[in-house]
Amino acid sequence: MSRIRSRGNKDTELALSSLFRRHGISRWRRHQQLSVRSRRDQSAPASKRTSLWRDGADSRLRLRVRPDFVFPKLRLAVFVDGCFWHACPLHATKPRHNAAFWRKKLAANKARDRMVNRTLRAQGWRVLRIWEHELPKHGVRSAERGEGRLLAKLRKALAA
Repeated sequence: MSRIRSRGNKDTELALSSLFRRHGISRWRRHQQLSVRSRRDQSAPASKRTSLWRDGADSRLRLRVRPDFVFPKLRLAVFVDGCFWHACPLHATKPRHNAAFWRKKLAANKARDRMVNRTLRAQGWRVLRIWEHELPKHGVRSAERGEGRLLAKLRKALAA
């Protein structure tokens, strides 16, 4: 893992932001930090997109979440999840080397995603998770069909 250099999911985020711009979807912010209260201790590990800390007088944990896109007035948090890192049921691969480590790592990522979803929803936020493979790829003939599906999913979330 130390040899894997992080580059974030910049390409996927840029693809989604260009989709927003092409279709006139506005009022979104990128990487806006949300701070919400958790009801109980959370056992899922923190990451660059989430962190936990104790509130001074309050014994409850506070959760800092940094979704890829936020629609603040609609209270909608949008995450773009990579197929490998979030164990997509369609496209995830299982590394053969150091398999136990990767099983544990990917299971922790999925547990953290569930915990973030649950906590945000409990605080009145709606959560939309988009898989990397749902984003339209440049030069692919079926991109229009995939883009239409994704656009319908986005419009439904924005209208609710």
